[in-house]
Amino acid sequence: MVKLFSLSVLHKSPGKATWLCASYDTSTFNFFQRSSATEFMSFVSKTIVERTHTCSRQSVKEGDYMCHVYVRADNLSGVVLSDHDYPHRVAHTLITKLLEEFAAKFIPSSWSSLPEKSAVFPQLETYLVKYQNPREADAMTKIQEELDETKIILHNTIEAVLERGEKLDDLVSKSEGLSVQSKAFYKTARKTNSCCSLG
Repeated sequence: MVKLFSLSVLHKSPGKATWLCASYDTSTFNFFQRSSATEFMSFVSKTIVERTHTCSRQSVKEGDYMCHVYVRADNLSGVVLSDHDYPHRVAHTLITKLLEEFAAKFIPSSWSSLPEKSAVFPQLETYLVKYQNPREADAMTKIQEELDETKIILHNTIEAVLERGEKLDDLVSKSEGLSVQSKAFYKTARKTNSCCSLG
């Protein structure tokens, strides 16, 4: 069954991205892994936005996740984290819809001054539930047609979007936004994926 794990809205400024709001579904993780999974999803989402050029879209594999990101011309950015089976087009259509609605609710001049994750935007939780089934996106076909004109860059690993010489392992170990448990969660997931992907 396809799965959406998180929806996020961020604002990108030179060298960094700031969280505006996010919603997570960690129901597939065991209880003790949920906060670490949430932290790690936040970390990956922020890292990908910081390394995505303005006016571009990409979908990046990271372990069990697909990280779909769109950074608009005004640097408002959206991220959908899903499993590998969730259709890329639907994820990008959803991001476009979320960002349009967010921009209609919050004026652009406020984006850079909003405290992290303080934007009250209940649509995120609604959409996280509604679009678990990608067929629900059929109502968004108009946006879909517009998206067909847009190139989505697909990367097989997160390393492909990092800057030359950067390694995800190093970013994780240096991150102040990840707890010790989340770093351990990442390392365990990394080992599990590497042992299974050699075949």
